[in-house]
Amino acid sequence: MNITDKPVALVTGASSGLGKDFALRLIREGYTVYGAARRVERMKEIGDAGGLVLPLDVTDDRSMVEAVAHIIDEQGHIDVLINNAGYGQFGALEDVPIAEGRRQIETNLIGVARLTQLCLPHMRAQGGGRIINISSIGGKLATPLGSWYHASKYALEGLSDSLRNEVRSFGISVVVIEPGGVESEWSGIATGEAARYSADGAYAGLVRRFNKMQGQLKLPPAQVISDLVVKALRAKRPKARYSGGHLAAPLLFLRRHLSDRMIDRLISMASKG
Repeated sequence: MNITDKPVALVTGASSGLGKDFALRLIREGYTVYGAARRVERMKEIGDAGGLVLPLDVTDDRSMVEAVAHIIDEQGHIDVLINNAGYGQFGALEDVPIAEGRRQIETNLIGVARLTQLCLPHMRAQGGGRIINISSIGGKLATPLGSWYHASKYALEGLSDSLRNEVRSFGISVVVIEPGGVESEWSGIATGEAARYSADGAYAGLVRRFNKMQGQLKLPPAQVISDLVVKALRAKRPKARYSGGHLAAPLLFLRRHLSDRMIDRLISMASKG
């Protein structure tokens, strides 16, 4: 056991995009950071920066059990869990195979729940901790072709709200981060999946417009979301939610104040280009 006084953080989905940026940022902030993902070979930068690299598949229970056990064995405690692993399964609901929908829910929701289950006993025993769930503005506002993705993020929002009130008395905070658009692999995966399942047939027009719109976006760097994570970690009493990134503030404002009918009209207008 190599117990350290530094706070210990586990960041999932750390092989690229937001997850890698979170891991590198927390290393600079003085945390002992475990960057975890399936693609271990893509986390060399984290190791070079002084982080620790873990193989982790959030759809594999044994992988999650072993990862948490490894951290506890090495450090004796775990203070921060950042549930970031996820992707966007796009394509019309009619076209996307149910097996792919299940994989989306397993990755974006069930993996979060199971990893949280594994970390909570240690956080309770030590008298506190922070759980940060990376949701999306897509957990409040749904667009065409994203039914499975939005289902996973809407559910993550509810899971986080319930969990927050379950664990507060143990000194554990649960925070939701809702990114808008940022530079990452997310857009490429989402557009690729939309084209894979729905580029031909009844929904081809929606796919063309969705992919065109994604290709035209000029997105801010991942740092804008890492700043929110650090803000939540530094806060004595963190807020339940933080949002940032491309169009996050105006879209969440509209979602709060407009009727469903008006939101549908805006989405329809955007989908028509």
